[in-house]
Amino acid sequence: MPLPKSAPGPSRGLFRAPSPSPSPSPSPSPGPGRLGQRVWVDVAVAAAVLVLLYLALRLGRDTAVRFSTGRDAVVDTDPARLPYDAARTLLRMFAALAVSVVFTFGYAYAAARSRRLERVLIPALDILQSVPVLAFLTVAVTGFLALFPGSMLGLECAAVFAIFTSQAWNMTFAFYHSLVSLPRELDELSRSFGFSRWMRFWKVELPSGMISLVWNGMLSFGGGWFFLVASEAISVDNQRYALPGVGSYAGAAIAAGDLGRVGWAIATMVVLVVGVNFLFWRPLTAWAERFRNEQSEAARAQRSVVLDLLRRSHLPALLGRALRPVGRALNRAGRLFGTDDRPPAAHPAHPSRQRTGDTVFALVAGGIVLWGLVDLGRYLADRTGLGVFGEPLLLGLATLARVVVLVAVATVVWVPVGVWIGFSPRLTRIAQPVVQVLASFPANFLFPLAVWLLLRTGLSIDLGGILLMALGAQWYILFNAIAGAMAIPTDLREAMDDLGVRGLQRWRRLIVPGIFPAYVTGGITASGGAWNASIVSEVVTFGGTTLTANGLGAYIARATERGDHPHLLAGVAVMSLYVVALNRLLWRRLYRLAERRYSL
Repeated sequence: MPLPKSAPGPSRGLFRAPSPSPSPSPSPSPGPGRLGQRVWVDVAVAAAVLVLLYLALRLGRDTAVRFSTGRDAVVDTDPARLPYDAARTLLRMFAALAVSVVFTFGYAYAAARSRRLERVLIPALDILQSVPVLAFLTVAVTGFLALFPGSMLGLECAAVFAIFTSQAWNMTFAFYHSLVSLPRELDELSRSFGFSRWMRFWKVELPSGMISLVWNGMLSFGGGWFFLVASEAISVDNQRYALPGVGSYAGAAIAAGDLGRVGWAIATMVVLVVGVNFLFWRPLTAWAERFRNEQSEAARAQRSVVLDLLRRSHLPALLGRALRPVGRALNRAGRLFGTDDRPPAAHPAHPSRQRTGDTVFALVAGGIVLWGLVDLGRYLADRTGLGVFGEPLLLGLATLARVVVLVAVATVVWVPVGVWIGFSPRLTRIAQPVVQVLASFPANFLFPLAVWLLLRTGLSIDLGGILLMALGAQWYILFNAIAGAMAIPTDLREAMDDLGVRGLQRWRRLIVPGIFPAYVTGGITASGGAWNASIVSEVVTFGGTTLTANGLGAYIARATERGDHPHLLAGVAVMSLYVVALNRLLWRRLYRLAERRYSL
């Protein structure tokens, strides 16, 4: 694929200067009507920004009120409280997203740029994404309550941390893969211009991975919605905590068996997801189109009313000019990190030879891990004996079977659908909010319907649990298939059209190679997400009825609710073992295949 050019064509690739917009008339200045329209646009944008700042400050003040840890929380399920609860939930979601983005950049970059760190950080990421949200909550609640004693801020930090743990891993995997599979031409371009490491990251690597990062960020945001009930209505060590939010409201309504108020929670959830999609994610995905790496412009670009409004406003340009000194300061500071002058053969993810330092690093890291495992075994042996691993190992086989079935069926169903959506900007605009609502919908909200269907049909929860797990896992494959299809250069698709390549031949020659790296990212996160979703999918409760499946997720959920730390640690350790083994035996090999054969 040739290097992107800077002058010709109207498309906005990584290194293309935007071409001037065609003007219908040669008049040198806009008329008074257009000036008045832009003034109103500026006023509307400024008012929206001020309202958002006010709401953030107003809601942030409520996060530091006092509360008592000695009694169980009582959630007010008056529907009139839902607007306030929804605002508190949104504040937590975006706070967790901001932390996830910072974590993604630092963690993925460190793993992609250091072969020594990559050998530790990527296996650690496999383990982290396999650790259930409930396990993180057990540690987070205790730690943050000790850090902020008697303050609601401790619970807020614990909830944000729990949402972060359901968002960060997918984004980190996606950005890491975009770094290690950077197109060779862009890599050579960075070296030939002598970019500093900061300039390479800002001008080459971040734009190259932007489409995948935005779509996986949208999906990770949906993962935060999925675990909303677990993050806001916390049950740890036989103590119940609750924060104002849609998740805790829905959890209380489900526990009480109040279908009417569950309906109000579902309606509020749909409004939140659609609103966030319209005001935030659709403008972001339309803006990310400018980072497509191709020679010809797509026939139909994505559009967003909000993005068009921002582009007509003077405020973004004024903000950009105000931030220019900051950008110049960052560029000067970036020179301290040196120039990216490594030879092309010395890619950090594929070292050519083993060094003594690598051996020492591996021995030190392996020794620390071995010490941790020995200490964990001693702790469990003192309390329950090592036989505690027997039951979760057997139950893990049942959950593993559900995960395998889910990923296989989701691949067959959603990859063709994702390619179909990704190839059509018009269809993307229609399907994006629908898919976002489906991907974001917490399984807990559907427990009343699930209990009714399972009891009505006589279907076992052991099979029905697969459907509930799919609500939280299958969308990783769909979203990555969409992102992979959108990232296929339009000029390659047009070449296939000109050559008359259709049907299976088109899939073999263009579609499968084009989406394969993105699919692997989706597959590995869907697998990990399915394991995590088993926590809330293998135990279904509505009112006084509880259905429990045989599986590792139900085992961990019971141990968390009882505050049984030895059994909780054993369950989490076994789940991590299954996830890491599956990743090493299958997904990591596919990752290497994607890097070796299917990167542009």
